Amino acid sequence: ADDRRSLEDFTVIFEQQPKLSTGLHFGARLVFDREGRLFIALGENNQRPPSQDLDKHQGKVVRIEPAGKVPQDNPFVNTDGALPEIWSYGHRNQQGAALNPGSGAVWTHEHGPRGGDEINIPQPGRNYGWPLATHGIDYSGRAISEAVGESAPNTEPPHHVWRQSPAVSGMAFYDAERFEPWQHNLFVGAMLDRSLIRLQLDGDKVVHDERLLKDMEERIRDVRLGPDGYLYLLTDSSKGRLLKVGLADR
Repeated sequence: ADDRRSLEDFTVIFEQQPKLSTGLHFGARLVFDREGRLFIALGENNQRPPSQDLDKHQGKVVRIEPAGKVPQDNPFVNTDGALPEIWSYGHRNQQGAALNPGSGAVWTHEHGPRGGDEINIPQPGRNYGWPLATHGIDYSGRAISEAVGESAPNTEPPHHVWRQSPAVSGMAFYDAERFEPWQHNLFVGAMLDRSLIRLQLDGDKVVHDERLLKDMEERIRDVRLGPDGYLYLLTDSSKGRLLKVGLADR
């Protein structure tokens, strides 16, 4: 509305089915690709089996048109019993998604359980393993009951994995001209480590992992690249802040 206090005249283009939530692992990062398709990264609501169920949206990456229609080249359009919006499945708690400006591919990252946070480049129709495959264990210290190991038949390995979880959140590729040393780097928030992760890439391969802004008092919840070439970080606390980050003497 004109007073900026209410939302009016909106259209619902997607609703997660079934409508269940424990208030945990709800994911919901949004990324448009170069063709204007909308990718929605969803968590599994802290209920493991739905990640493998193609009749549920939990633990999936969904791909739709901007108005909500299903692209006819989605991988499960002609699969009986599957929701046609699904692009990939077997995800856990997706907390970051970004478009790689070099390749045009959508990248996502997700929390593992106790260990095993991971980055994926979701491909159509592929199964990314949760809870059948994981590099982590349950918070109780026991093995994940459904897991057969760090890999499982007919599942994809993570593109990059942290065996000790930094609790990843937010993600942005750096392709601005302002800070040349950051070109082609990927920045990821770390809530548990209370730092900013800088990943150096060689093509798609992660070749170096560096921690910036170590031991912050607040957790980093989101990471964005601004039009001015600076990184903007949103912190998560009762006194949350928006931080502007760059390199000195630039």
